[in-house]
Amino acid sequence: MRVALFVACVDDAMFPGTGRAVTSLLERLGHEVVFPADQTCCGQLHWTTGYRREAAGLARRFAGVFAGAGGTVVTPSASCAAAVRSSYRSIARAAGDPGLERAAAGLEVYELTEFLVDVLGVTDVGARFPHRVTYQPTCHAARALRVGDRPLRLLRAVKDLELVELPAGEECCGFGGAFAVKNADVSVAMVADKVRHVRDTGADVVCALDNACLAHIGGALSRLRAGVRTAHLAEILASTGDPS
Repeated sequence: MRVALFVACVDDAMFPGTGRAVTSLLERLGHEVVFPADQTCCGQLHWTTGYRREAAGLARRFAGVFAGAGGTVVTPSASCAAAVRSSYRSIARAAGDPGLERAAAGLEVYELTEFLVDVLGVTDVGARFPHRVTYQPTCHAARALRVGDRPLRLLRAVKDLELVELPAGEECCGFGGAFAVKNADVSVAMVADKVRHVRDTGADVVCALDNACLAHIGGALSRLRAGVRTAHLAEILASTGDPS
């Protein structure tokens, strides 16, 4: 199968290893991965902070780039997948752009775990990751995409991985895009609770489907010198040994 990778701007700028992990994983499973070099931001942050014109421009660019790439679009960012699937039609209507609305309706965009479990029908991807791991269900993954137990099913199939449940995992980590900037004190209090729960698991690694959330959690863990590191789920699934 031909797969077009939307790596997401945060990953491209700060976590390039995640995009490489997705590519390695999908190629290992026998699929062709293409990376449209003209891709940029999906426009989610602009839309949610009221910059409607800018969001529409980015949505048009996204639709054009990935319509031209052909194939199914896969992204390791649950929040970006949710933006394209849930917000693009609203963006198009707000902009009075029926062409964008039609283009948005024609996009086939999957978050990575949805693609693996629902489209490819696999949970065991041949990974090995000998660590104690806990999973944080980020807000967009859990509430907008409703990925459910797909990430957990994939993690349970990873050889030598010990999966431990995260207490109060359904609670937000406090990042929330611009929320962490506009409501810094509340955001810090929320991530303090999240980090306490992570440490209570005794995990070596906390993973999730969004690197922005992991950056927030990881920053707090680092300041506490907690000895717990973060990893995107794609990096765990791409691993065939000890990555440390």
